[in-house]
Amino acid sequence: MTKQIEMKLLTFWEVLVSVLAGAFGVQSNKNRERDFTRGNIIHFIIIAVALTALFIFAVMSLVQWVLPA
Repeated sequence: MTKQIEMKLLTFWEVLVSVLAGAFGVQSNKNRERDFTRGNIIHFIIIAVALTALFIFAVMSLVQWVLPA
């Protein structure tokens, strides 16, 4: 008896958690395999670029706040 795996795309939250876990280097093997089978690379790229831009903006804002002109 074979288990049929439902092949639906990952949700926004699943992709977000996977990108964050990958950025910190704590992605589990199970989730990595899930990402490669059900994920869409464009979704991962868009979220990764957005999170990188958000991180850069946060660091720049923090520096401007700590070191006033």
